[in-house]
Amino acid sequence: MEIEHRIKSKSAKQLLTAQRIAIFVDVQNLFYSAKYQYHSKVDFSKLMKYCVQDRQLIRAIAYIVQSPDIDQSGFLNILENIGFEIKSKDLRLRPDGTAKGDWDMGIAIDSIAIAERVDVIVLISGDGDFVDLVNMLKSRGLVVEVMSFPNNTSEDLKRAATYYMPLDRNVLISSTRTAATDTSRTNSTS
Repeated sequence: MEIEHRIKSKSAKQLLTAQRIAIFVDVQNLFYSAKYQYHSKVDFSKLMKYCVQDRQLIRAIAYIVQSPDIDQSGFLNILENIGFEIKSKDLRLRPDGTAKGDWDMGIAIDSIAIAERVDVIVLISGDGDFVDLVNMLKSRGLVVEVMSFPNNTSEDLKRAATYYMPLDRNVLISSTRTAATDTSRTNSTS
């Protein structure tokens, strides 16, 4: 479903093009959702186009957790060429042997920091930990669009969003494409 389908009048369509948006992508959440739900990988170029449409992009940030033994430089270059700013941190190993790597707090801080400069926050994650953030951003008058793969998305997050927009095969790498936008090197546990 495209955003434009919700817009019926010509003046409303003009408002759409005047919207200033910021996009925040929880890459690990997105990667694992596509992998387990569709056995595929995300095409971040398609994802960017789907999010932006005819609106004015103010900022797009992809949040990455890196494992020290995996070189993700090619993937990071692809994201930067598409127009994403990269925020990266290393996967942390706990004393008990488990691993931790997430950007929940970073995404929250960045979205709050830009709230006064945009009309729409696009959060690409299915993580229910973002419900309070979504509610706070909406209370400031922002439209919050949550995009994610539906089977891997918190029902509370879907309800909290101004608009929940399920992602589907349209944002995945087609079988005829090369794995140039392959995120299989992304490795973390949240």
